[in-house]
Amino acid sequence: MEFTLTKEQKALKEKARIFAINEILPVARKYDESEEFPLDVIKKAHELGLLNLSIPKKYGGPDLGILDACLVVEEISSACPGIATSIFDNNLGAEPIILGGNEEQKQRILSQLIKDYKLIAFATSEPTMGSDVAGMKCRAEKDGEDYLLNGTKFWVTNGGFADYIIIFATIDPQLKHKGICAFIVPTDSEGVKLGKQIPKLGQRASNTVAVVLKNVRVKKENVLAKPGRGFVLAMQTFAHTRPAIGAFAIGCARSAMEYSIDYAKKREAFGRTLNNYQAIQFKIAEMYKDIEAARLLTYKAAWEADQGLDNNLSSSIAKAFASDVAMKVTMEAIQIFGGYGYLRTYPVEKLFRDAKLYQIYEGTSEIQRIIISRFAMKRYEHAMPSLFKRDRK
Repeated sequence: MEFTLTKEQKALKEKARIFAINEILPVARKYDESEEFPLDVIKKAHELGLLNLSIPKKYGGPDLGILDACLVVEEISSACPGIATSIFDNNLGAEPIILGGNEEQKQRILSQLIKDYKLIAFATSEPTMGSDVAGMKCRAEKDGEDYLLNGTKFWVTNGGFADYIIIFATIDPQLKHKGICAFIVPTDSEGVKLGKQIPKLGQRASNTVAVVLKNVRVKKENVLAKPGRGFVLAMQTFAHTRPAIGAFAIGCARSAMEYSIDYAKKREAFGRTLNNYQAIQFKIAEMYKDIEAARLLTYKAAWEADQGLDNNLSSSIAKAFASDVAMKVTMEAIQIFGGYGYLRTYPVEKLFRDAKLYQIYEGTSEIQRIIISRFAMKRYEHAMPSLFKRDRK
């Protein structure tokens, strides 16, 4: 069992940290308040090779593992979770093509993302469904070798600026998961209407829109997954990207902890700085231990995926735990700052607003607990003899 990062991973982590501090941190508040899309920052990330991390070298990408991506994500998120989401949405959008695309699709689309600086989004959610992927209603009607798409997708990150969107739709809602397909849809296709930016509590530097599809024709070459295969592809994608959600949450929580330490060492109350009070020391200790635990769970989930193992359970555990840690730590950070924590003068209120999303997107915390409980109840192998079969002599 090895917990040491390689020399290359340490260098990658340092590169991402420098970029986060120099390029993202100075503009984080600006983009949060204006709710603009940080195109200039994303362009710089692309130029530095911090975009499209999982695309194989065969198509021009860096071919980094999921653990490598988590190292980068934590550093970028520590400067601004919203901008981090904008940067790493290309990973989510490209993953279905990496996992399920044919060679022609990979050559055509993945190469464009690298060479031509194209953005790609991912769309499963709809106005009436989110975590219940099998409950989608967006229709895909077969028309010869093509498909016609009709419906509305919601919560599409980067959708307003994407060149492509991976659209998941169904041939028949009654078929549930068995009817779901996936398509590569250029956003300039006839019948595609991109909505306005959806105003949000946090992560305001992340563009989020609705996408309306009206008789959008998808040619045969852009059919990514046929009926039934689409649901499997979506689940495989989430298993690969959920560890990164844990890393997002860790970066957010880590900064909240660091700011709390800085403030506690400077702020005086009753003749002493806050760091001299055991109540504050215990809060910091709780932050530190929870962040460490969340990071280890996230690394485990990422490592399993990199080894080709089934990481569905471990990624659910990592996401659920790290998301809760981010909320707890940012909330406690505001408490340490007191009244100042409630003001926009300091960054902890922004981190608190940004953190909430981690408990919601890519499968809510409740969905993750359903996955974990099903494993514990049905598949977990007990070490002890059954309570009702033990010899009671």
